[in-house]
Amino acid sequence: MWEESGAFMADAESRKEPFTISLPPPNATGNLHLGHAVMLAIEDIFIRFARMRGREALWVPGTDHAAIATESVVIKQIQKEEKMPDPRGKLGREELLRRIAEFVERSKATIRGQVRKMGASCDWSRERYTLEPALNRIVNEMFTRMYWDGLIYRGHRIVNWDPILQTTVSDDEIVWQEERAPFYWFQYGPFQIGTSRPETKFGDKYVVTHPDDDRYKKYKHGETFTAEWINGPVTATVIKDKAVDPSFGTGVMTITPWHDMADFEIAERHDLKKEQIIGFDGKLLPIAGEFAGMHIDDARPKVVEKLRSKGLLVTTEQEYVHNVSLSQRGKGKIEPQIKEQWFIDVNKRVVKWKRKELSLKEVMQEVVKTGQIKIIPERFEKIYFHWIDNLRDWCISRQIWWGHRVPVWYRSEGGNIDTHVGIESPKGDGWEQDPDTLDTWFSSALWTWSTLVDPKLALDLSVPFEDLLLKSPDFMKFHPTQVLETGYDILFFWVARMILMTTYATGGMAELEYGHVPFETVYLHGLIRTRDGRKMSKSDPDTMIDPLDMIGKYGADALRLSMIVGQSPGADSRLYEEKIAGYRNFVNKLWNASRFVLLQCEQAGIDPRSITQLPKGAQLSLADRALLHALECLIEDVSDGLTHYRLSEVGERLYSFVWDYFCDWYLELSKGSANHAVLVHALRRILKLLHPYCPFVTEELWASVKPKDAGMLIKEEWPIPKAERKDPEAFHRLQTVIDVITAIRKLRADQGVEPSTFVHIIIHTDKHLDLLQSQREHIMRLGRCDQWTLDAVSKKHKNVVSAFLNGIEVHLSLEGLIDVEKERASLEKEKKNLSRLLESMHVKLKNEQFLAKAPASVIEVEKEKAQSIEEKLKKIEKRLNQLD
Repeated sequence: MWEESGAFMADAESRKEPFTISLPPPNATGNLHLGHAVMLAIEDIFIRFARMRGREALWVPGTDHAAIATESVVIKQIQKEEKMPDPRGKLGREELLRRIAEFVERSKATIRGQVRKMGASCDWSRERYTLEPALNRIVNEMFTRMYWDGLIYRGHRIVNWDPILQTTVSDDEIVWQEERAPFYWFQYGPFQIGTSRPETKFGDKYVVTHPDDDRYKKYKHGETFTAEWINGPVTATVIKDKAVDPSFGTGVMTITPWHDMADFEIAERHDLKKEQIIGFDGKLLPIAGEFAGMHIDDARPKVVEKLRSKGLLVTTEQEYVHNVSLSQRGKGKIEPQIKEQWFIDVNKRVVKWKRKELSLKEVMQEVVKTGQIKIIPERFEKIYFHWIDNLRDWCISRQIWWGHRVPVWYRSEGGNIDTHVGIESPKGDGWEQDPDTLDTWFSSALWTWSTLVDPKLALDLSVPFEDLLLKSPDFMKFHPTQVLETGYDILFFWVARMILMTTYATGGMAELEYGHVPFETVYLHGLIRTRDGRKMSKSDPDTMIDPLDMIGKYGADALRLSMIVGQSPGADSRLYEEKIAGYRNFVNKLWNASRFVLLQCEQAGIDPRSITQLPKGAQLSLADRALLHALECLIEDVSDGLTHYRLSEVGERLYSFVWDYFCDWYLELSKGSANHAVLVHALRRILKLLHPYCPFVTEELWASVKPKDAGMLIKEEWPIPKAERKDPEAFHRLQTVIDVITAIRKLRADQGVEPSTFVHIIIHTDKHLDLLQSQREHIMRLGRCDQWTLDAVSKKHKNVVSAFLNGIEVHLSLEGLIDVEKERASLEKEKKNLSRLLESMHVKLKNEQFLAKAPASVIEVEKEKAQSIEEKLKKIEKRLNQLD
């Protein structure tokens, strides 16, 4: 219904102030998970709120071709289903790409349906895909422009090689895992060196010490010596470099420049020779002699044994703890390798930004430092700057087939290699395109603005790049976007790179005020964890919650609330089924409250849709005036909270108001004396305020209570607080009545009085005498009282339990309710039994043998039991004091 009405569609010709969000595109590899669900819920709240406040709201949906992930999924699928060990070799590039494209189209359709189930109000008429032809043109354009500006270059550099996926991966696509492994110390000429990877040491011919280490002062920089090594004597050279940590081990190390980042940098500084030891398949090369062809894991113990047989093994530390790098996608151990790759230079000062020439790194720092981009929560700015400060040139080429192919062509002619870089293939014969593809994040980094470029313009290669932007109505209207909402775990993968690419693309254009940022605010959500704080993982199905299952069971509104309320920006939160069920109860509460309002109108013969005005003055009860005041305060709080992205705080405020104030108090006070206009007015306001959080149930209920000339709730204007409806005095007077009723209920509960039993209440107050007298009927009904004594003068009473409020005494008579002596004896007996049990538990928890042998979970359960007994004893003591 929403889609058919055009409610999601934005108008580029509108004069309204724009509000734009680019949906972080989910990978085109299958089903959405909880991380996507929380993202969709948060962004939909932003966009629905902006739309109702009169902004021209655009939420651009789309999917990411997810190069490495998608190719890997399809290849594994073919291997499993068709028993084909090497789909690349068997099918060839074109056929494999065709199959991947078919898989992606099926997945995209699945994802669209899942996004809709969450209630996401995306503008599907503007859906984009990172590998579509129009975006491919923009990718090629950016590569070409950066190449001719000297920012993209090709060179031999050390990269992260994934031997399983057979491609390079970026620094940000690596995860670190703690590992325990042997650490070996070997004699290397006059030095002792340590390593956990002896299988890489065949080509080690440089010994490095710190220039200020007095232990090795006699060895001069550049001095050579002969050392017996794995396959015989080697001539080694002494190198002095400050990268060495003198406090670690012996303060000496040999370096393997081809297979270690730090060693590579040392070799670069001193112009040292680099030799490849390990092939791209993870096996040793001919330099390893008798070990050539062995996988490095198999070769390691054999290399150690050979060095031991030569008397070169000094000692072994068996339980050495260190971190190993793994490919996030392929899960294989990363093997640093030197390869010719394409890189983006982040330090070259050729980027035009706000009439200055800066490096990409400097621009990325400036836009956050100057407040052009705000990061929520603010503490992530420090992490962002630390990452930028340590940013290295970005390796953008990948050795896979699925993705944007590097727009570079080569031709061999007369012994020379001609190179063509451009947005289309060169004319003439003999040209071959670079086989590599671009890092997925290269195209994703263009997402906020490339998706707003007119696709027809982009496909016309004669249109200059600047005109692609200036002649695209969507770009000119909706960029920069207002907020990027995403998980904090891709702050560097994606967020920083979007800043890099967008500022570069727009920085030299006067028509764009010499540069656009991609977004004004970055809102980072945390990870969704299990009840006990574990990370949800596909490898551990017990930890997973399928959002689609939860929607089927509890509804999308309940799922949305459960993921938003209680979650602070940038902080992980815990989600479990009972929590989702709890918010389903809230949605049911709202539904039943609406049914009550409609029933009241029906019984009075009133059509709620005909109510257009509120009564005034004497037509309003104390509860009416208090509710209207509370509603105006609620509108102010919710509007301010959503404007400043305090989603959890707003959700809690709405939940509390609807459940406690509206349902539990106002509706109860309305029974028998309903003000139908106030009921309908309040419900309409509540539905509007809740709509961004619970779009489905609010839209459904709105149809029954909306004014006759009103349309769908999604298109309604956001409520504006009206000062004339405020009545703080009435609000505080009703709160006093509520406090008295609450005190009576608590006294009843503390004494174990059955809900069906009526009680005698004595109230003393001078300050609130007239107020409580006027509200006598409500207090008697809701407090379940059949006798009532109201007096301005305080007196002493026997056989009562009491509560003392501000200016009010509330006494509950126990006469005829309980036998005081019998109750006291029962409580004393229970106190004695519980005290004995608690003492035995304390003895158990002090027993060192029990603490040493019992699992931590068992000890925790025992502590919780002891705490529970302590709480019970406190309540018994309080009850005894009341009886006294």
